[in-house]
Amino acid sequence: TSLLLMAGIMVTVGLCRRLTRRRLRSHQRLYTFFLEMFSTFQICTCTNELCLLGNVEPKPHTALTLTYGFTVLHGLTLTGSTCNPCGTLQPMWGGGISVKMGGLKIAAQFVAAVLARVFMHFIWSLEMSEPHLGALSQGCSDPMQTTEMQAFCIELLFSVVFQLIVLQVERVNPKYKVHLIALLITMLVYAGGNLTGAIFNPALAFSLHPNCFYDRFLSYALVYWIAPSLGKFLILHVF
Repeated sequence: TSLLLMAGIMVTVGLCRRLTRRRLRSHQRLYTFFLEMFSTFQICTCTNELCLLGNVEPKPHTALTLTYGFTVLHGLTLTGSTCNPCGTLQPMWGGGISVKMGGLKIAAQFVAAVLARVFMHFIWSLEMSEPHLGALSQGCSDPMQTTEMQAFCIELLFSVVFQLIVLQVERVNPKYKVHLIALLITMLVYAGGNLTGAIFNPALAFSLHPNCFYDRFLSYALVYWIAPSLGKFLILHVF
């Protein structure tokens, strides 16, 4: 049921992206906003569902296999979208896009994060599959299973590693590049998923753990917003 749900979301988002390209291409700001919003919505909804499948046996093989597979699918279906506020900082810093357009993209990403959480809450309330039972009563699932300073350093390190590898594989054939990125993300999730969740995406972190931001905003903003953004700026400064 979960796999069918995620497949349905990806098909729907694909249709919405195609419709956006046809109808709004002449309206640059609306085109950019909706294209980024739909793409980020797909990643956030699918990742929310994948988090429920983390305890499916055999652990952690099932979760890691699904992470790799769906990361490849996201890479193949969401070309042209960053879906990550940190990824939007690079063209803003380099002058590739204006600050206003970059801010529009980041706003679209956070709007999509909120919409994805609301949508998944509705889906989970229907209790269509066993993992959905009790999903709404979890509250803050507290992905930080270590100290705040260690969590900050882990997310900072993962962000630096991820952005550095992405820069190194820019010239790789796209059909191989998507697998390399998916493998990298899966390895990072395996290495630090049990400590911080290995998210390194501010919008995705807010979609996955909004209750944690409400309860401990400063701590979670430091770890899941400032740390990956700082990692991005370190890479941009070095390169």
